Amino acid sequence: MIKDFLARILDDNEKEIKKLSKTVYKINALEPEFKRLRDEDFPGKTQEFKQRIEKGESLNDILPEAFALVREAAYRTLGMRHFDVQLMGGIVLHQGRIAEMKTGEGKTLVATLPAYLNALEGKGVHVVTVNDYLARRDAEWMGPVYQFCGLTVGVIVHGLDYQERKHAYSCDITYGTNNEFGFDYLRDNMVIRPENMVQRDLHYAIVDEVDSILIDEARTPLIISGEGDKPTHLYYQIARFVPRLEREVDYKVDEKAHIVTLTEEGVRKAEKYFGVENLAENMELAHHINQGLKAHFLMHRDRDYVVKDGKVIIVDEFTGRLMFGRRYSDGLHQAIEAKEGVKIEKESQTLATITFQNYFRMYRKLAGMTGTAKTEEEEFRKIYGMDVVVIPTHKPMIRIDRPDVVYRTEMGKFKAVVEDIAERYKKGQPVLVGTISIEKSELLSKMLTKRGIPHQVLNAKHHEKEAEIIARAGQKYAVTIATNMAGRGTDIVLGEGVKELGGLYVLGTERHEARRIDNQLRGRSGRQGDPGESRFYVSLEDDLMRLFGSANIEGLMDRLGMDDDMPIENNLVTRAIENAQKRVEARNFSIRKMVLEYDDVINKQREVIYGERKKVLFGENLKETIFSMIDDVVDKVVDSFAGEARYADEWDLAGLMNYVEQNILPKPDFTEEDLKGMTRREVKSFLAEKTKDFYEQREQEIGSENMREIEKWIMLRIIDEKWMDHIDAMDQLRSGIGLRAYGHKDPLIEYKFEAYEAFQDMVFSIKEDVVRYILRVRVAQKLEERKTFTSHGEEEVKTPVRVGEKVGRNDPCPCGSGKKYKKCCGREAV
Repeated sequence: MIKDFLARILDDNEKEIKKLSKTVYKINALEPEFKRLRDEDFPGKTQEFKQRIEKGESLNDILPEAFALVREAAYRTLGMRHFDVQLMGGIVLHQGRIAEMKTGEGKTLVATLPAYLNALEGKGVHVVTVNDYLARRDAEWMGPVYQFCGLTVGVIVHGLDYQERKHAYSCDITYGTNNEFGFDYLRDNMVIRPENMVQRDLHYAIVDEVDSILIDEARTPLIISGEGDKPTHLYYQIARFVPRLEREVDYKVDEKAHIVTLTEEGVRKAEKYFGVENLAENMELAHHINQGLKAHFLMHRDRDYVVKDGKVIIVDEFTGRLMFGRRYSDGLHQAIEAKEGVKIEKESQTLATITFQNYFRMYRKLAGMTGTAKTEEEEFRKIYGMDVVVIPTHKPMIRIDRPDVVYRTEMGKFKAVVEDIAERYKKGQPVLVGTISIEKSELLSKMLTKRGIPHQVLNAKHHEKEAEIIARAGQKYAVTIATNMAGRGTDIVLGEGVKELGGLYVLGTERHEARRIDNQLRGRSGRQGDPGESRFYVSLEDDLMRLFGSANIEGLMDRLGMDDDMPIENNLVTRAIENAQKRVEARNFSIRKMVLEYDDVINKQREVIYGERKKVLFGENLKETIFSMIDDVVDKVVDSFAGEARYADEWDLAGLMNYVEQNILPKPDFTEEDLKGMTRREVKSFLAEKTKDFYEQREQEIGSENMREIEKWIMLRIIDEKWMDHIDAMDQLRSGIGLRAYGHKDPLIEYKFEAYEAFQDMVFSIKEDVVRYILRVRVAQKLEERKTFTSHGEEEVKTPVRVGEKVGRNDPCPCGSGKKYKKCCGREAV
């Protein structure tokens, strides 16, 4: 008893709950006052709160009243009254932290409290969900609460047009998916007119299923791309070559590291097959062969991807959902398409990209909620600066979590699983069976069909029916097989008489790498004080056990003389499995941290470029900026042609004049002789003055209004082009930088150094091109919006606006580059 008392005193979470309880007490004390309000008084209270904020009161000062108002509004509009624990969750979210609340505790309702409070500042609140269905459902479900209080609600889902998006973002509270928020941010940084932007500054976000979005999806960047023009025949050649190779002789597979490599014998075969002397010197071929090996020996159909309607579609490893439009990068997707014999989609060029880690860290305040976050608290703290507060359940949790049962073989395990399901089905108890892949779902489905047990299968192939299937999973005699996608955001309500049968029985057929995913599955049972039961079945042939934890357990089974069908059920075994999971979690965290460290380098550069782009976009007069660029270009160019010599007589004047004519002044009205005798400073001043004079003449010819439009046009176009090329270059650098470790150099430090150098070169290149084009361009047509593809795979084409004479595709480009229009500014023309 004393031990328990001391543990509670030392428990930081317990202290947090006590602090939160004091605020909850204040909110509850206000309830009678807010119950006396008339319906029409609620919008007036919202206006009163806003005025108090304008006069200097903080959101924390207003919190008890605001929460009391929302609680009463929810009761009047939805018939739902926030429990005290839900008020606690709301306070935690307002504080910019993560509220861990068990399944069924009403997180959707909890979000209304901090969303309303923070919306009072008038800067917009984003409530982020994992899919379109939940975004729409939550916005429609909770919308009446906000509207009753005089606030507006919008929803951002796939397929909205520009006007609909603009309107949704202008609302006080906007529900939407992580993908859509991220893509809109990237699109906003590609527009050519300020009025085409849809988002406001990123103010406050509440992320639902925060572990799924900020951890599971953190390694996959959002990418907006345009069509590339690389040929696809090589992928088919490699798809014919790879199956001829023999494991251990021609290639070796490291499943833990997820790597497959050619042996020396394999390299010889590849050189002979493709007719090259040295594969190491043919980097592109070597890269494609490597991706082909990966596609054939590491990527498995119906586990990592499915083939549907002639397309290869990725299966999310954590949720089991199909990720329509998402493609593996670096040619891997094309290699899988070749392996499966389907049409290879064109490779694309990245136009803009960002990781969820860096997107969500841009919000001034970020909060999250989920049923499973505590095991990843270290990662949330280090990367997002958010800690986790575990909120107590409204009613005591009475679910029984049984120890794991371990079998020697996978088939022995599945036989036992079928027997267990049959026993439960016989008495009518509903069973939710969790599997880690489509392949395992279908194997178990066949076994149950053989036994004559009716069941539903919910996996990536049937994701459209998810909500419907999950809703029925708590009824009598229901047997539901689900991959990890099961039920995020949807409640399993128990049918009549199910409580008496022991509630929902959750049966896991394999342990996942992350304990969180297992906890999510368990959490489907025992909601709101319901009875329930859970158990995991494990075999030594499961990936987790085979790769990370089976040696000791296998030795124990040998000593006990156990056969394939005899199980071990022991808490020591369960702990050994959890230790294996902890090791994998630590390794995965390390990988994500490394990805972030590299991405942070590009992120800083992205912030600079997007910041400069915004200045151009919103700048009324860029003339001073252009003049500053002229100074910088002249300064660097003169230094490069002058070398160490002080006077121009000793410089490469012919080279300098040639550069000036090609890149600065189209027809200089001076010669080398005019420069002789001048000092370095005098030449710089002379060239800059001449260039600015020429610019002034151009402005008079074209007209100031046109010149301002052209400045913006050219600068935005060049910034975008250079930034895209820079992203590609950084991808290439990143893919090969690890080899520097063999030379005893830190790859990350090398990457930072080279990325900095490349960025400085890009910045100068932008200035150089702006100066060159701005002094040569002629008015022919306005800039057209670019054709783009998001990772949803949908092409977006903005309607072009043309003015003046139409330029033929084979005509010289009006920008003066000397290239044909179709190869220059007309590349994206419709």
